[in-house]
Amino acid sequence: MDEAVTSNPVIALSGFIAIIALLFLFITKFKWHVFLALLVPIVLFAVLPGINREVFIDAFETGFGDTVGGIAVVIVLGCMIAEALKHTGGAERITMSMVSFVGRRRMPLALTLAGFVIGLAIFSDVGYVVLNPLVHSAAVAAGTNMSVMATGLVVSMQLTHAMVPPTPGPLAAIAVVGADIGRVILFGTIATFIGALASYVYARVVGPFVESPPSEEFIGQSLLEADEESRAKMPSTVWAYAPILIPLLLIAGQSVASLSLPEEHFVNSVMTYLGWPVVALGIGVLLAYRNARAEEHREERTSNWVEEALRVSAMIIVVTGLGGSLSEILQATPTVDQIAQAVAASGVPVIFLPFVLGIIGNMITGSTTVGVIAGASLSAPLMAQTGLSPEAVVLAAAAGSVIIKYMNSSYFWVCTSLSRMPLRSALISYGGGTLVGGVFSMVAVFILWLFGLI
Repeated sequence: MDEAVTSNPVIALSGFIAIIALLFLFITKFKWHVFLALLVPIVLFAVLPGINREVFIDAFETGFGDTVGGIAVVIVLGCMIAEALKHTGGAERITMSMVSFVGRRRMPLALTLAGFVIGLAIFSDVGYVVLNPLVHSAAVAAGTNMSVMATGLVVSMQLTHAMVPPTPGPLAAIAVVGADIGRVILFGTIATFIGALASYVYARVVGPFVESPPSEEFIGQSLLEADEESRAKMPSTVWAYAPILIPLLLIAGQSVASLSLPEEHFVNSVMTYLGWPVVALGIGVLLAYRNARAEEHREERTSNWVEEALRVSAMIIVVTGLGGSLSEILQATPTVDQIAQAVAASGVPVIFLPFVLGIIGNMITGSTTVGVIAGASLSAPLMAQTGLSPEAVVLAAAAGSVIIKYMNSSYFWVCTSLSRMPLRSALISYGGGTLVGGVFSMVAVFILWLFGLI
């Protein structure tokens, strides 16, 4: 955006702090719904003196539209898959197969490792939308809560999405500083693996004390104790996994094809379409609905299931859109640049400069991608004087961009809404988990830098 909402950094920073404070107040004190609690402070931001209200309105509408436009249909399709898994027994079959493979006690670790792999290829939001039904059913089956079950998954997907190409953030940062993509992939994988394991440990230690029950739609008699008649009605293991795994493979395949093949290549052209999340998840819906063989399901799958999916996804979409509006408004203020310049002039140890700049970019804009790019871009002029390698800059900025996921992050709201967590529980689980994951990833980056590997 060419024009600024305000050119006064004091007003911008004060307004940002006021938005966060009011959001906490409205939710914790007055028990407002998160939609109103987020909407009212954002709208009141325009009342502050020195705000260009025309630019503010444009930023609000642009941020909301761009965010919703990119994820709304994907969320609805993900909810449709969830409806089908719920009614056809697919979620139960998946849970049973996972428990038999890794054991009840290791389910959170299995999801953490799955998130580590999934985040290498697709947006975290899309991955969590697809896997959310599985997480709820696994939590019920294991007799644990969503904080324990989901935190490692949420954090590990975000870590690899932020630090390991071919996702957009690290690729853009690589281009800015001229880093070697192979080295970033190699050492980024090492750093994020350590961060992911740290987030798993955090979830196991802190999670049991966080109020976060699984959604009521999955709560009932233990799925692992289902009788033979109930199991016979479930889809096979292959067909139960297909609606989840095939969309993920298509989306991942599109990332690989776009990275390794010429733009005009036939395979790249085909995968651009098949790997588009709307098409990939649409295929997932067809596969999930294929499991609806019972007579009572044939009519419901094209009416009641769709209506329920739209109802569930509506709140998620509008809250996510408001998060996009807040990010767009804050990016049209001098807050990010002013704070980043102050940090760069503060004498922070060299390797931590891009790390701190990545934190600031993420916390103010709510975007991991913006955090990575901002940290790398602002650090690039300093590489010659400080001796920092391009790879160290990219990985340090990326580690910082994960800290901390909170209210102005669309990913935070997607995960919070779908996991049905109260805000306080989500801040402890996902905010704390991303803090731990980002810090331990940065520790790994620091050690690699200390030994001259990057």
